Amino acid sequence: MSDPGRDDDRRASARVPMRLGIRKADSPDAFDSREGNLSLGGFAWHGAALSVGTLVEASLPLPGSQAPVLVRGQVLNVSYGARGTSAHARFLDLPLEAELLIARYLDEVEQAES
Repeated sequence: MSDPGRDDDRRASARVPMRLGIRKADSPDAFDSREGNLSLGGFAWHGAALSVGTLVEASLPLPGSQAPVLVRGQVLNVSYGARGTSAHARFLDLPLEAELLIARYLDEVEQAES
């Protein structure tokens, strides 16, 4: 059972710009490098979007990790704006270690900007 307050915390977290790798989940294809952003609840990217409901994998180059952190998500929204198509995904089954690395990175960026 999830903690409702935790979902609110994730939605309220900062979105930090980041170049990340995106591909369909369980695909043997290489990650497609995209400009996007990262938050505690998920990630978004600009460019080639996948349809709502698609399971995806992202490769996140986070400081403190020797290799990119691999995470899974599900596309929740696809939008069209000034920067073209963008897709937004929420994390699925995020391992605690990955969540801690993401939270630490977001905190470091927020502190550096203030």
